[in-house]
Amino acid sequence: MIKNTLSVVIPTFNEEGNIDLMYSKLNETISPLSLDEVEFIFVDDGSHDRSLELIKNLAKEDSRVKYLSFSRNFGHQPALKAGLDHARLDGVISLDADLQHPVELIPEMVKRWKNGADVVYTKRKDSSLPWFKRTTSKLFYRMVNALSQIKLEDGVADFRLLDRKVIQALRNYKESNLFIRGIIPSLGFHQEAIDYVPNERFAGETKYSFSKMIRFALTGITSLSAKPLYFSIYFGVFFALLAFIYGLYAIYVFAFGNEAIPGWTSIIASILLIGGIQLIMIGIIGIYLGKVFAQSKGRPNYIISEKNTSND
Repeated sequence: MIKNTLSVVIPTFNEEGNIDLMYSKLNETISPLSLDEVEFIFVDDGSHDRSLELIKNLAKEDSRVKYLSFSRNFGHQPALKAGLDHARLDGVISLDADLQHPVELIPEMVKRWKNGADVVYTKRKDSSLPWFKRTTSKLFYRMVNALSQIKLEDGVADFRLLDRKVIQALRNYKESNLFIRGIIPSLGFHQEAIDYVPNERFAGETKYSFSKMIRFALTGITSLSAKPLYFSIYFGVFFALLAFIYGLYAIYVFAFGNEAIPGWTSIIASILLIGGIQLIMIGIIGIYLGKVFAQSKGRPNYIISEKNTSND
């Protein structure tokens, strides 16, 4: 099978300052590849700036530009999934609209894809990142790898190329809490990595606040594994054993000793410690129950209010 058509999916949220330059760079980079057909799919994730207006202007000037507009902000992962769902060509590249993913890597990605790779993914290498962000990123990947059977490499990004058969496999996933970065490695297929150094954001501000990063990490961990649920059992057994040992000690002191059993400080400290751990475990169980509840309602991951793509 000849692989010579390409879809490019660009999730977009309040990126009015980047859209025209993103389109220009993509066009400049992809045109020399002599592909039979190309489409650029912008997925507007409920932007409240001029992003959608600019995308529509591009679509009027270039028939290769397609767009999906959400009825509200659903988040980056649903926007990415929507673009992949509506991509129709042999290969699909996804990248963010903030220009931090270097479009100059696309020719190498296409080359590897044509040479047999089904997935060409990218890994961020940047020692200039702030210490806090670099540390929390490493911690996130270590936690995910420790708590799941799927191993994620440090710095793996949503900048990747997927073959049509990988897209078809991904469309079978109907999860309401998406973590595509973790799903892709679990699909198998022939996967190759490319390292990259992110560019500086050209315009606008990052959309990932600290709280969103925490929610994204929790989504990733709980989407890939049920191991956190077992912690409640482990902690329960551990503290039950401690309580049993302490009970034996208290009986021994009462029966054979003259000293009073130490009191309030140790008791209060134990109650607070055990109570805190119980609350953490209840919170973990609650996250999983919330996922089950959301999935049982069968609500869509996204709602499209406007589009000019040919796919339903």
